[in-house]
Amino acid sequence: MDERKILLSEKEMPVAWYNVLPDLPEQLPPPLDPRTGKPVDPSVLAAIFPVSLLQQEMSVEPWIEIPEEIRQVYAMWRPTPLHRAVALEKYLKTPARIYFKNESVSPPGSHKPNTAVAQAYYNKKEGVKRLCTETGAGQWGSALSFACNLFGLECVVYMVKVSYQQKPYRRIMMQTWNAKIYPSPSDQTNYGRKLLKENPDNPGSLGIAISEAIEDTISGKDSKYSLGSVLNHVLLHQTVVGLETQKQLELIGEKADVLVGCVGGGSNFAGLVLPFVKDKIKGKSEVEIIGVEPTACPTMTKGPYRYDYGDTSGLTPLLKMLTLGHDFMPPGIHAGGLRYHGLAPIVSMLVDKKIVRAEAVAQTKAFEAAVIFARTEGFLPAPETSHAIRVVIDEAKKCAETGEEKCIVFNFSGHGHFDLASYDAYLAGKLQDYEYPEEKIRESLEKLPKIE
Repeated sequence: MDERKILLSEKEMPVAWYNVLPDLPEQLPPPLDPRTGKPVDPSVLAAIFPVSLLQQEMSVEPWIEIPEEIRQVYAMWRPTPLHRAVALEKYLKTPARIYFKNESVSPPGSHKPNTAVAQAYYNKKEGVKRLCTETGAGQWGSALSFACNLFGLECVVYMVKVSYQQKPYRRIMMQTWNAKIYPSPSDQTNYGRKLLKENPDNPGSLGIAISEAIEDTISGKDSKYSLGSVLNHVLLHQTVVGLETQKQLELIGEKADVLVGCVGGGSNFAGLVLPFVKDKIKGKSEVEIIGVEPTACPTMTKGPYRYDYGDTSGLTPLLKMLTLGHDFMPPGIHAGGLRYHGLAPIVSMLVDKKIVRAEAVAQTKAFEAAVIFARTEGFLPAPETSHAIRVVIDEAKKCAETGEEKCIVFNFSGHGHFDLASYDAYLAGKLQDYEYPEEKIRESLEKLPKIE
């Protein structure tokens, strides 16, 4: 078998998603109603999510069957290949063996359709006609546009304004799949109009876009809200990535020593690592798990583990998570998918319990790694993915110094074909690093809800 590209047959695609909730070190803190401070009534959530996804959100069943209709759509690109980065290993002169799970082969070019297809399917089954969502870099928006087009649903996307301006081709892709796109903050919602009145040049944030999408959902007919990260059911759907990776490593007799993924809301990272987490929690594995974020949005490395809103205007229930504060306004870095103020509650607990190690990377260092990867392996990574590649390279260099022959596996979460303006800025020496000021973080955290 050629270890450079490990493939599975369609028959070996997972038939069930793995639910980590029953295997966590302790029960996940419940979402709270901000008005009462008590666990939120499911009927409140049913106003924006279909019942089937809410059931998955709270399920304690370890395995949830993937419907055949979803598996048929997955088969357009799944199972995805696991590549060995032999050329990168040679360039780094490392004894480490580096593998990457290539999620960029999906039609929208990232891991996001793994949950977009599932969410569109369950909404369609419950009679929903229209889905509203937000997107940062545009990968989630394009994935949901793709999925809604397949299932005949209307799709409305609020795209963070700075990304809308930086990444026009993502917008065009969404429009090609029949979606309506609005730069957020927009003039389509009361909240958007309020922010634009205060600051017409507001660059937007994922928290703002979420607020607009939820307001649109509540006021729209036959509409539901769809989220591309953070929530339990989203991470559940992404576990097809890690489940396939486990099978592929077994095929060639490999065992991961280090797992790496970039982290914004947590979906691609969780998708890779959650199937491996079970044994680590139970002491049966010593695999090192590393989540990588930008220094400009240091949720894991500088945020406290607290209850906070998932959006900026305070429309969502409170989630216990690592957070920089719901009114955190990130700078316009080029890794748009990593600009979220919070983090999936599941991943937040794993970081808090030190099952996962967090690292922060400056964007010039991430792009330096991206260029090295593209020049050795040929694939052009998304700016988000490049943060993971930076740490993979650093870990491989450590192996070169120590002589350790570690197996390093990372999630190649998306391609960078629509991010060439970012590469152009880096190659021209115009890209600048940004470390979010401690005083700005403290200022934002002072506005957290007074719930521990």
